[in-house]
Order: sequence, then structure tokens, then C-alpha cells
Amino acid sequence: MTLFGHVISWPALYGQLLIGLINGSFYALLSLGLAVIFGMLQIVNFAHGAFYMMGAFAAYFLLTLTGLNYWFALILSPLIIGAVGAVVERLFLKRLAGFDPLYSLLLTFGLALVFQGLFQNYFGASGMPYAIPKQLSGAYNLGFMFLPVYRGWVIVASIVVCLGTWLVIEKTKLGAYLRAATENPTMVRAFGVNVPRMVTLTYAFGVALAAFAGVLAAPINQVRPGMGADIIAVVFAVVVIGGMGSILGSILTGFVLGVVEGLTKVFYPEASNTVVFVIMAIVLLIRPAGLFGRAA
Repeated sequence: MTLFGHVISWPALYGQLLIGLINGSFYALLSLGLAVIFGMLQIVNFAHGAFYMMGAFAAYFLLTLTGLNYWFALILSPLIIGAVGAVVERLFLKRLAGFDPLYSLLLTFGLALVFQGLFQNYFGASGMPYAIPKQLSGAYNLGFMFLPVYRGWVIVASIVVCLGTWLVIEKTKLGAYLRAATENPTMVRAFGVNVPRMVTLTYAFGVALAAFAGVLAAPINQVRPGMGADIIAVVFAVVVIGGMGSILGSILTGFVLGVVEGLTKVFYPEASNTVVFVIMAIVLLIRPAGLFGRAA
């Protein structure tokens, strides 16, 4: 197959499609966390990439310092970083409640620089390896390509977590309380719900989703201070395209744009780093609220 002067083999096409799905898994998890935080709390969380990086480092520390394996790290790291997020919300973001979201963006942008700077100062810019668990090593022969087991696990795990989050928010009483608290906190308080605690836990949950993605990414991308900064701009573009605050839009757009980016690397490599932003510009011209967003 030849396109734009490039000779493309089918194995290369399948390989880039797999890479696109993996990147899409990270985009979906990270944009989901951003959508939860913005949709429920009206906070533009620019520190999301830093929490993603910290999730990977938490897994690395649990492995090297305590000897806990990947599976424990996959559970404990999001809880630890979620707790850090709760502290950030109570100490800083709580004071910005009711202000323009621009203030939260500036604050979290500053926090992201602080977190990344601290980790880079102590650990340098180079990556540290994180081993794939033995249960997920090897590859399956699908006939047309070999599928590494761990990469397949990343895709499945992200789909399960994303859909589970969407079901909880859209189909359960807890999700109804969360949505109601953003519209009328006084009414929700009348039902005996502790709204400030709900706000803190919601932010912590969104941060925990970023940390979960960081643990999944650690064996693939290595653990390094700059890993969050490398991905956060694309993730924000995904959220804008899907619609700020749209849970389902963030999930679907994350996976689709990951695949589009992967295929672009095959058919037109020169545009692979900009295709997501080009799509964002087109969507904003046609539908400023995003594909799944609601116009104000």
C-alpha cells in the first residue's frame, strides 16, 4: 500500500493501530478524570498530567522500596495520589470556589510546575524502567499480528474503568447527588449530604483516575518526571473536542483520537504530532461546545 509517497506494510498498519488504541486508552482515562473534575466542580485541573506522573512514581516506589508487586501498586497508587489530590483540594482549590475557572487553571498550572520540578530535581529527566508483571508478559498470535499481552490488558482495563465510571455517574443515586450538587448545593445539603466532602472526594477520584493511567503507562513509557507534561496538552485537546464536562464524550473521543493519531503516523507521519490539534480547531469552528458538549 502506498500513500503520500510512503510504502506501508500491513504489519506496520496493524502495529500503529495497536499503538493508537493504547495511547487512546491513556487519553480516555486522563480526559475522563478531567471531565469529572470540570463537569462536577468547574475546576480546570492543569495538574492532571503531574498526578499521572506521580501515579507512575508511586507504583515505582511501592515496587522498589516495599517490594509490593504490580497488582498492589495498581490499587494503592491511585488511592495514595487521590489522597494527595484531596489535600490539594482542601488546602488550595476550596478557597477558589465560586471564582472563574481561570483561577483554578492558573493555580493547578503552578502546582504542576512545582510537582514536576521537584521530581526532576531529585530523579533527573531520564526514565526509570518498571517491569511488566510475569502474568502479563508474552504475546498472543492473532494470525495477522502479535498482540503483547500487557498492551491488550491496558486497553481492556481502561475500557472497564471508563465505562464503570460513566455508569456510576449517570445511572446511580451517588451520581445523581454529584450532578445535583453542582446545580443546587443548598438543596443537596437539605438531604443530609456533606457537599464539601463530596467535592473533595470527587476531585480525589478524578486525580486517582490519572494515577491509575500512570501505573498502566509505567511499564510501557518508563517512569520519568516529564511524562505528564508530554501528554497533558493532547488530553486537554481531547476534552475540548469531546465537550468540557462530557463524561461519555471524553471516553469516546479519547479512544477515537488515539486511533486517528496512530493511523496518521502510518499514512502521513509529518502530521502525527498536530492532527489532534487540527481536529480540535475544526471542531471549535463548527461546534464550539464540542462534539458531545451542551451549548451554554
